[in-house]
Amino acid sequence: MGSHRNGFKKESYILSVDVGTTSIRCHVYDKEAKIRGSCSTKVVLLYPEVGHVEMDPDDLWKGFISVVKGAVQDAGIQMHQVEALGISTQRSTFTTWDRRTGVPFHNFISWQDQRAADLVKSWNRSCTMKAIHGAMKVLYFVTRQKRLLAASLIVFSTQHVTFRLVWVLTHYKQVCQAIDEGYCCFGTIDSWLLFKLTKGHLHATDYSNASSTGIFDSYQMCWMDHSLPMADQQAAMFGECCFDVGDVKITMGTGTFMDINTGSKPHTSVAGLYPLVGWKIGSEVVYLAEGNAADTGTAIKWAQKLELFSDVRETSTMAYSVSDSDGVCFVPSFSGLQAPLNDPKACASFMGLKPSTTKRHLVRAILESVAFRNKQLYETMLRETCIPITKIRVDGGVSSNDFVMQLTSDLFGKKIARPQHHEMSCLGAAFVAGLEVGFWRTREELKKLQSADDEFSPRCADKECTGSPNGEYVPILQSWERALRRSMNWYNKP
Repeated sequence: MGSHRNGFKKESYILSVDVGTTSIRCHVYDKEAKIRGSCSTKVVLLYPEVGHVEMDPDDLWKGFISVVKGAVQDAGIQMHQVEALGISTQRSTFTTWDRRTGVPFHNFISWQDQRAADLVKSWNRSCTMKAIHGAMKVLYFVTRQKRLLAASLIVFSTQHVTFRLVWVLTHYKQVCQAIDEGYCCFGTIDSWLLFKLTKGHLHATDYSNASSTGIFDSYQMCWMDHSLPMADQQAAMFGECCFDVGDVKITMGTGTFMDINTGSKPHTSVAGLYPLVGWKIGSEVVYLAEGNAADTGTAIKWAQKLELFSDVRETSTMAYSVSDSDGVCFVPSFSGLQAPLNDPKACASFMGLKPSTTKRHLVRAILESVAFRNKQLYETMLRETCIPITKIRVDGGVSSNDFVMQLTSDLFGKKIARPQHHEMSCLGAAFVAGLEVGFWRTREELKKLQSADDEFSPRCADKECTGSPNGEYVPILQSWERALRRSMNWYNKP
């Protein structure tokens, strides 16, 4: 694989960009999937009002171009040596723009944004929803189709695009006017970048991003497209080579996203797992079931701002330096609680503080809460999918914390593998793009490119390692679950 210029053969590469919640990263990959050059920049989040989380589209575009140029320069290569560009983006963050001029009507509205919380709440409590739930229960009783049971329990979430888009249509008259006159474009970050990269000639998305919005039917596969962008969690799943049914990927970054490969059929959930299109390559469609906790990295960064520690790398040592959290429990719900609790009105909280509590106890409580939420998601996944877990792989910045990894392994009663390369969204997008252009030929070839892993094995109280927590953590988990219940529905109180 290479390119010829002026009679000389030059190596070719894959360029991959990951647009995350807090940063934009670009890597240049060679044939062995080794990083030859990198560049990153921060994403500036805007908070114009309480609960509103936005990003400037033009700043995002400038950041995208900056990291691409920077990575190519860092690799010491020329742009014509790039065989393909893969793009991985955070999901369900969207904007609208003028098709004629390319000018956005408003900032990107982030997946973390809570402006539609009251609208979501009113719909979830509405007579219409009650009627839908009732009708679906009757149909389920008649047909015994699990999809109808899920529909009888479905609740809306602020993380889906639907109600944030309704909010936009209610508050921005220029958007409604543009829709009426036929020049309004709607899109997630991948759509915006494709529009800009093609100078307005392409307005598109892909299955993985579309299926994450809440306005795409993963069962019917309503949107048809063959573009190369990819949603971040699906890209991370591909980067981890979780190609087989029962493979589980846990990404712990700004939030935690736990995905299981469910094969050729979407999973129908009654507890808040979301059926997603993992990827579509040729005629093959692979589905995932996903549960998430929104505030993993957010909680750790918040603690750093409070000066509980100066360097995030200290936190594992701090947690291990005390035998327990001194009875302190932390509830990581700055953006509410997601599956299986599904409470957008829950608050973040410390409970059980006492005069003997130190910074080390607080840090341990925060890290324990990350592992406890992992356990909740994992148990929900096991209970709902009934799919035997074949392997568990982790990635994302928080996965570098050994305390969190070991406790998660203990609570799961399963071995967990952590790759040396943590940025799996970028690698996954590179893999998909590389397969498309023949840079890599098969998925088996991709598996062989995986770097050596760190492995965490459970320290189980019983020899069988059934997944039940060690005896020491049973009362701690019970206390934490009690704290969780007290934090729920907090913002509904007068």
